[in-house]
Amino acid sequence: MLKRFTISLDEKLLDDFDTYISQQKYVNRSEAIRDLIRSSFVVKEWQADKDVVGVVTMVYDHHQHKLQEKVTEIQHDYHHQIVSTTHVHMDHHNCLEVIIIKGKAGSVNELADRLRSLRGVRNCNLAMSTTGKDLH
Repeated sequence: MLKRFTISLDEKLLDDFDTYISQQKYVNRSEAIRDLIRSSFVVKEWQADKDVVGVVTMVYDHHQHKLQEKVTEIQHDYHHQIVSTTHVHMDHHNCLEVIIIKGKAGSVNELADRLRSLRGVRNCNLAMSTTGKDLH
């Protein structure tokens, strides 16, 4: 059941918000506000070290000595949390690895940090998400 409520905003803030929702392709303010609220709850889940889902994307030089072995070894250390991995050959030198991991936020962050710190990793990002069980 949806409930309505009213908020008051400074005119400039509302103009900025309307520009934001237009750029993000929201059809109305309510959906944008719901997403912003949910996003703040996801941040709190990560801060509280709750069970979360993360997606690590990593681009690396596959010619770097023993890098693939190290990546595989680290992934094996988290085998009980890794849901899926995808490996893509981007070109002659670069590979993309995408890792979906579910577990405590601290452990997911730790995996991303360990991968990011490897020599030969050109880019490594962690997209932080939720299991969804506490969001409405």
